[in-house]
Parts: sequence; structure tokens; C-alpha cells
Amino acid sequence: MKQNYKYKLLKKALFTMMLFLSFGGYSQTTKVSGKIVDAITREPLPFVNIVFKGTNDGGTSDIEGKYTISSTAHVDSISISYVGYNKLTRAIKRGITQELNIGLTQGVELLTVEIRPGENPAHRILRKIIANKDKNDREKLDSYEYEVYNKVEFDLNNLSEDFKNNRLLQPFSFIFDNIDSTNAKEKPYLPVFMTEALSDYYYRKNPKARNEVIKASKVAGVENSSVSQFMGDMYQNVNIYDNTILVFGKSFVSPISDNALLFYKFYLIDSMTIDGHKCYQLQFKPRRKQELAFVGNLWAADTAFAIKQIEMSIVDDANINFINSTAVVQTYEKVDSAWMMQKERLVIDFNPFPIDQKKKSMMGVYGRKTADYSHFKINKPHEDKFYSITENLKVNDDAFKKDEAYWVDHRHDTLAKNEKQIYKMVDTLQSLPVYRTWIDVITIFVTGYKVKGNFEYGPYYNMFSTNEIEGSRFRFGGRTSNKFSKWYELSGYVAYGTRDEKFKYSLGIRSFISKKPRTMVGLYYKNDNEILGQSQNGFTTDNILASLFRVTPLRNLTNVKQVNAYIEREWFTGFNTKLSFVNRTMMPLADFHYEYQKTSNTIGYKQNITTSEIRFLARLAYDEKYIDGEFTRTSLGTHYPVIQAQYTLGIKNLFYSDYNYHKLTLNLDDRIRISPIGYFDYILEYGKVWNPLPYPLLELHGGNETYIYDIYAYNGMNYYEFVSDEYASATISHHFDGFFLNRIPLMRKLKWREVVGAKALIGRVNDANKNTLIFPEHLYALNHGPYYEVTTGIENIFKIFRVDAVWRLSYLDNPKAIPFSIKASMQFTF
Repeated sequence: MKQNYKYKLLKKALFTMMLFLSFGGYSQTTKVSGKIVDAITREPLPFVNIVFKGTNDGGTSDIEGKYTISSTAHVDSISISYVGYNKLTRAIKRGITQELNIGLTQGVELLTVEIRPGENPAHRILRKIIANKDKNDREKLDSYEYEVYNKVEFDLNNLSEDFKNNRLLQPFSFIFDNIDSTNAKEKPYLPVFMTEALSDYYYRKNPKARNEVIKASKVAGVENSSVSQFMGDMYQNVNIYDNTILVFGKSFVSPISDNALLFYKFYLIDSMTIDGHKCYQLQFKPRRKQELAFVGNLWAADTAFAIKQIEMSIVDDANINFINSTAVVQTYEKVDSAWMMQKERLVIDFNPFPIDQKKKSMMGVYGRKTADYSHFKINKPHEDKFYSITENLKVNDDAFKKDEAYWVDHRHDTLAKNEKQIYKMVDTLQSLPVYRTWIDVITIFVTGYKVKGNFEYGPYYNMFSTNEIEGSRFRFGGRTSNKFSKWYELSGYVAYGTRDEKFKYSLGIRSFISKKPRTMVGLYYKNDNEILGQSQNGFTTDNILASLFRVTPLRNLTNVKQVNAYIEREWFTGFNTKLSFVNRTMMPLADFHYEYQKTSNTIGYKQNITTSEIRFLARLAYDEKYIDGEFTRTSLGTHYPVIQAQYTLGIKNLFYSDYNYHKLTLNLDDRIRISPIGYFDYILEYGKVWNPLPYPLLELHGGNETYIYDIYAYNGMNYYEFVSDEYASATISHHFDGFFLNRIPLMRKLKWREVVGAKALIGRVNDANKNTLIFPEHLYALNHGPYYEVTTGIENIFKIFRVDAVWRLSYLDNPKAIPFSIKASMQFTF
């Protein structure tokens, strides 16, 4: 019996061991990594498809040709495929981690290429490409339209163990379960955000019109139409046929620009057949280091010399911030007689966040855009009324309401497993209280307000400040939050100065009448102190930074009691008008007085000045791009000049107003890109005042008495130094984006950028205005010619700082005039 029992026990043990070994063998992971390059040129190949043969497990190489894939299936080989190259199968060892570097050979069908002695054959082909740009560029068609599916994803990469184990992130630890280390990327990444958009795009050449209708939009955690607009095709389209390509605000020279040979070196690699088209492969790279240019390969169709395929990336040493690397892949297909983009993939490796200084590791962000184009219609324009010149982009009202069944039917591509997980993960994150805390911290940093229920407290940078009149100034205020209402906003603050022992305050309300079109009304009252004539870009009087960086103590303040009522409407994107009624009472503070010549021997004193004005403002910024908040919007600029005009009518005796008058101000602001030497900004302004007025109601030109550079102020001028009733001004600056410093070996690594500028002001004050009130000491008219100042500076110091040297060139005899000064500022640009 005992032997029988032992036999059974041994039998069970052996069975259990075999079962364990069987499952252990089944669950073994096979992991393969390496680099894929061109077998001849040894250039890395991005987006090569690598899969375990007989399975769906695999991925693609990254922009440096590196890949990592893994599988738990019984596998013994991998299959590698890439457009234009021979498909390859390589044997692997199952159940272990191994490295396998691969060189792919091109699938070549030799073509006849005529080569003249001494000529680079690539140059001949390039000249043909350039000569045929007008025929092959879709922008030269009379009209076209298509449906486009855009997918944009952001992933965190290079996450260190210290970062993942940070106590502050413990409530979010579940998201690290979604880290993808098998999708053929050099660095494991964590998908955190994704959006999809499906739209119809319409183009007409003459008169030129571009219209896009976003039919469906799905954004993880966001329902904002302006965000969805950026997911459409209009704001993300790169046209390789343009001479310059705008990338993160920088003008890159296209490899097929008219002057490409001045900026690129070209090599004819080979010729092949792609999708039935005989193509030449040209490889290109910049002629000089740190050039704003690309490196990559293009395939041009024979005979038509149209781009069939292109893959390119920004060179590693380009003078651009926060970008580790990029990769762009575009493929084209012939539709009727036109070459239309069929697919586009863009991958950007952002790297702005330092994590471990010893290991030099940085947490970064992958940004990916995938676009797929279909349903082309060539040269079949609609009636004129179909196209809109003013509203070129529309988000359908039901764009956010599409269910999953709709997306399954209409997506041009299926979502990967990790992409599907993003939507679920974001929903889970938003349900956590600690997530709200993190969002609050970010909101405080960006907006200056702390959101608490129905109220937002702030801004924090105005809570404490100092000046000579008020001493230490304390302020508390805020506004209602979006939770309170998305249609109207209440706001206000109260402030107290320890030296003058007086309270100041403000109350206001603004409300939408309509959101389509955007129409808003507002009513505000304030009783507070101001610097008259301060530039629109200057810090407010009670900003803590203004207190810390003032050159001289602030004394020339004016108490202002003001009522401001307005209605503002956006008639179409980029054009808005504003009609306001403003009643102001101004009273000088400290030892300043409004003095006038009462008699030939007597000086009179005017206690205050009261005005009632009707103002009309019109602003045109055609095709302006912006991101909407509920009540405020952030402009991202426009490629066109910004034109602004304001007319002011002063009405005497209306609410105790002292004067009748007219004012007119015209302003033109523009940026001109001059590739490859950066960009040129200019601002032109003209203003005139009719009817005699005291100097506080004339144009008090904005000076700057801080150490911070202000692009809209005269940085060599003091506050209250110059006044005009008619004036013209010009501000110019040129940003070279490192064009010169990039060519100096010792300076190249710093990636500093040069900037130069100049400001000129001419004006006058007629005798009637001079005699209305006596000018205070150190306030002057521009009687001795224009005011000039010039600047030269260095931008991009440690990527965020700018330092300018300012030379004042005129009116140097004025008391307190400073001929030379150094000013600094911060700016975040790519």
C-alpha cells in the first residue's frame, strides 16, 4: 500500500512539474531589438515594419532606425518590409532577448539615366523636379477636395524609475501599467493624449478659398471646438512644394525649393519602381551645420518628376529648442492628372523636462500625427456661394457627438490597443481628486488664478507690490469660474496701501449675448491708481515683478475713477469691432498738480479732469488662429498684417465731462519671414487729436523705467517724458535666428540668436494744447526732431532669456535721460 501511495504521489509530482514546465515554456518571451539601415548608404530607415512571422506581434523602427519588439508566441523568425526595399526574413532564437541589426537592399529596377561628364546626376533630376513644380503642386489646380482623417497622439517617453516612484505621482501609478516598450521605439513611452478628426477639405484657386468642415472630432478629455480646429488638415498641412516650410515658427528651406542647391547637397542613390511608377531616389542633407534644413530621401516619378514619396527629418544640430528629433514621411498617388498626398506621418520627440542631471536623462514627449486622404475630386469646383472667404473652417455642431459605431465605420485606420486605452485612461484620471489638484497647480502657474468651486482667486502676481505713493500695497480679488457660469463672469478686487491708507477697488461683469457669432457685453467700474501712457505690454502698476525690477521709484501715479461699458462682436474669424462708453475722472497724486495760467501773474490749480468718451475700435487679423477659453482667447497669430483703427469722440457736459474732442489712432503690425535669415517685424502707428486738450488727454508716449525689455515701449524713454497731439511712430526688429552665430565654431554650440531693432517717433503739440495746462517738469513736446533708439541683443540664452543693449540717440540733454541701458526678458520659443 505504501509503495502504491508513493507511486501515486510521485506520479502527481511529475505531472505537476511537467505542467509547470509546459506553461513556463509557453509563456517565455522572445525579444528582438536592433537597428535597420540602408545596406549601401548605412543611413537609418524610419518606420520600417517588423513583425514576428505568423503573428500580428511587431512594430516599426523609430526615426533613427532603431526597433524593439517582443512576443510570447512560438516564433522563430521575423519579417521586415519597407516601401522601395526588398522584403527580408531573418531567423531568430526563441525565448531569449537578442540584438539583430539589419541592412535592407533596395528593390531596384534600373532605369536609363543620361549623365553628362562632370555633372552630378542628382542635380539634373532636381532641376527637373523644380521645373515641374507648377504642374505637380496641388495648389496649382483649379480646385480639389478630399476627405481627411487626422490622428494626433502625445506620449511621455524616457520615464526614469525615480520619476515613476515619486510619491507625488503615486495616485497616478496605474497609468504606468500602460507603458509601451514593444512598439519598436528606442525609448519606452506612455500614451497620455489622443485626438481624432474626420473632415472634408475644399480648395479653389481663383479666387483663392480654403474651406474645411470637421465632421467628427474625438478628443481625450477635451470638448473645445478651437482645439478640434487644430486637429483638422488646415492647420497641420506641410506642402513640400513650397520654397519654405514653417515648422514651430521657424522657416525651413524645402529640399525642392527653387534655390535648394544653395542649401543642400544631393546624391542620386538609385532608381526603382514604386506602385508601378519608375522613380529616382535622391538623398539630401544641408550644406552647412545648424542650417534650418532637412536631411532625408525623396523618390521622384520619372517623366512627371513629381514627388512620389519623401522621408525627411530636421538635422540634429538645427538651431531649434526643445526638439530632440523629427521624422516626416509623405506618400503621394496620381489621381487623374494630379499628384495628391495619400498618407502623411509626422513624429516629433520633444524634450523640455530635465529629470536626472547626473545621467543626463530627460523626460520627453512624443508627438505623432497620422493623416490619411481619400475621396479625391479634382477640378470639379462648387458654385461660388459654396466657398467662404471669411469663415474658412467650421466644426459641425454634432462633431463631438459621434458614437463608437460611427468611428468604427468611418476611420481610415483601426486604433491600436494602446490607442484605445488612452480614452479609458484619461476618463479614469479625471475621476481622481488628486488629478484635479494637479490641474489647479498648473492653472495657477499659467493663468495666475486658483480655482475653488464657483470662484477663481487671483491673480497671485498682483497680491503684493510696492510704490512710493501707496507704500506696501496688498490686493485680494478674483472672478467667478466656469462652474458658476459659462455665459457670464463677475470679477472684482480690493486693494489697500499702507502709506496712503486708502482702499482701491474694482467691480465688473461681462456676458455673452451670443457665442455664434461671438458677441459680448461688459460693464466695469474701478477706483485705482495708474501710470498714464504706459505701454499695452507693460506690467500693471501692482505687478510684483514691476516692483522688483524698477529702475527708479514709482511716484508719477494718477488716481482714476472709471466706468467702462462696451459691446464687442466678432463678425468673422479675425475681424471684430468694439463700441465702448468710458467715463473717467483723473486726479494727480503726491506733489503733482494740474496747473494752468489763470492770469498773466497767477497760476490756477485744477483738482481733476473728467471725460466722457464714445470709442469705436475695429481690428482685422485675417485668418488669425487662436485657442478659445470660455471668456478669453489666446491668439496664435496670422500670416497676414494686423490692422487696427480706433476713433474716440469726447462729449462735453455728459456726466460732468470737461471737453469736446476727437481722436483717431491707426496701427499696422506685421511679420515678414525672410528665409534663411530669420524674420522681420514692424509696427507702424499714426495718431491725431483734434480740439484743445490738457496734456493727460493727449498721447503720452509709453516709456519704460524697468530692467525688463518691453517690445511695445520706448525702452530708452522715461515715463511722462514726451507728449504729442499728432504723431507717427515706427518700430522695426529683425530676428536672425542664429544666421551669423551659427557660422562661428566657438558660438555654434550655444545656439544663441541675434536680434537688432530700432524705434523712431515724430510728433508735435500745437499752441492751444500747450496752453490748456502747464506742462509739468520733465514733460516735453518733440520740438527738436524725432526721438530715436536702437537695440541689439542676443536671444535664446539658456533657451529662454533675451538680453538687449539699448542706445538712446536723441534728446540726450533732457534731465534723467539715460543714453545706454541693458534690459532683459524671458521668452519661450522653439
